[in-house]
Amino acid sequence: MAPPILKLDDIRLSFGGTPLLDGANFQVEPGDRICLVGRNGSGKSTLMKIAVGLVEAQSGEVFRHPSSTIRYLEQAPDFAGYTTVQAYCEAGLGPGDDPYRVTYLLSHLGLTGEEDPRRLSGGEARRAALARVMAPEPDILMLDEPTNHLDLPTIEWLEGEMLKSRSALVLISHDRRFLEKVSTAVVWLDRGTSRRMDRGFAHFEAWRDEVLEAEELEQHKLGRQIEREEHWLRYGVTARRKRNMRRLGELQSLRAEYRGHRGPQGTIQASATEGKESGKLVIEAEAITKRYEERQIVAPFSIRVHRGDCIGLVGPNGAGKTTLLKMLTGQLEPDSGTIKLGTNLEIATLDQKREDLNLDDTLSHYLTDGRGENLLVNGEQRHVAGYMKDFLFQPEQMRTPIRNLSGGERARLILARIMARPSNLLILDEPTNDLDIETLDLLQEIVSGFSGTVILVSHDRDFLDRTVTSTIAPANPEAPDGRWIEYAGGYTDMMAQRKGALEEKRKAEKEKAKAEAASAPAQASTPKAQGKLSYKQKFALENLPKEMDKIGKDIAAREAKMADPNLFTKDPAAFNRLASEMEALRTKLTAIEEEWLELEMLREELEG
Repeated sequence: MAPPILKLDDIRLSFGGTPLLDGANFQVEPGDRICLVGRNGSGKSTLMKIAVGLVEAQSGEVFRHPSSTIRYLEQAPDFAGYTTVQAYCEAGLGPGDDPYRVTYLLSHLGLTGEEDPRRLSGGEARRAALARVMAPEPDILMLDEPTNHLDLPTIEWLEGEMLKSRSALVLISHDRRFLEKVSTAVVWLDRGTSRRMDRGFAHFEAWRDEVLEAEELEQHKLGRQIEREEHWLRYGVTARRKRNMRRLGELQSLRAEYRGHRGPQGTIQASATEGKESGKLVIEAEAITKRYEERQIVAPFSIRVHRGDCIGLVGPNGAGKTTLLKMLTGQLEPDSGTIKLGTNLEIATLDQKREDLNLDDTLSHYLTDGRGENLLVNGEQRHVAGYMKDFLFQPEQMRTPIRNLSGGERARLILARIMARPSNLLILDEPTNDLDIETLDLLQEIVSGFSGTVILVSHDRDFLDRTVTSTIAPANPEAPDGRWIEYAGGYTDMMAQRKGALEEKRKAEKEKAKAEAASAPAQASTPKAQGKLSYKQKFALENLPKEMDKIGKDIAAREAKMADPNLFTKDPAAFNRLASEMEALRTKLTAIEEEWLELEMLREELEG
């Protein structure tokens, strides 16, 4: 086993009241890919900040290998003092790091580097921050919610980068599919302490349940032991006083242990407050379109949404998901076409930007809209403190300002407010951001059990697969052109249908090419009629392999020069010239290979 390059031992931290971290342990070895999991507010981000030195623990030891480099992706990156994204990313490089790596990452993340950091959207800010921490290829890469605000193509690209990265990885994420693909170990932060499992996240939930069941059994045994000791104390035969006092002291210790046990954090008890039943037809869109200047956001699109449908909207950032969503719900007029909304609609909306969140509000004021300390939930008057407990907030947090909550706790608070409002049409725009796994499970149950209609925008593949009945996606996800298609089922179903459609298209093209070749006029097959190749064709067939070999060597020579990590820094013009030459050579090689292949097939046909 390799020695750890980062180790946290017996870490303790409290902000008053119940300790946030109470003896947590954590270590990273070269090649580790660890996911850090736990409930919202359990201290995951705090433990990560202690590991990188941004927060100081009250007690415990932190060891960082002197020669190891660490980069940390925080949830809210600070762009202050940088005029361009390129400058922000290059500031994260260390001595000897390759600046070309920044250019490579930015291009794959859809940024040019010339953007103004002050004007970045949430997704663009997350991409820029990722480029900054990934560019140096540090020994340890610590990522706090790296997939937040990223679209599906970027998440899948990031998975590939993480799998081939040489850095040890520590990840906090709510994206189950991402964690399952990337992680090889799990550290579970629970009630201030940590447990480690040296298997990927796919095995976590079964392991967690086993641990909790064993803990419950131990508590049951402890309770039975206390009962036996109390029975002895009341009815047992009196022995020597010294022995009795010792046994009485042991009983007191057992009682203290039993009373001091902190059980697992409870599960959220909640369901959506359902309004009056809507009409059977909720939304009818007929050939709606939307264009911004020269760009087509929505080409003619039609859909009928019925009561009880759960529809997912997916696609790359900027494809127009939010625009289409606003058109379908009547918030935005289409350029052409018609939108008809059904009767008795009561809409509750969860906006991805959380724009209605006033950070100076208290939890109580936010949940009740400032109308006292009671709210109406499913037709029943509830005191706000009791309702907060359903969402795992403590009664003493009633007067706490929202700004003091973690990102996950804020997401849970917004969910609590949405669930209290009567609705028969739920609009959820990126609802899974910042939610822990358990709260995601609850949200999944709420959506699945909701008798009304749900339209949601999400990049969480697992959540989509578990909830939606149909998925709307761009017809061309690589280059969205405004055409949208509705597929039956969730994300995995959509991908399977796309793959099947692509295979059918290729099959049809092959059959068409065969038919055209069979029906071509006889004069087009002059070599066949002659029964032999022309002199020019024979010469080409003999000499093209030599030319291909020469071009291959030219490409290899240029690749060797470009492999120099300092070339781009020392001579950018030479680097760019070599890249252009390689591109031209590859294009030429492809054309020659196709020509040789056609001649070879013709020769075999004539000789056969």
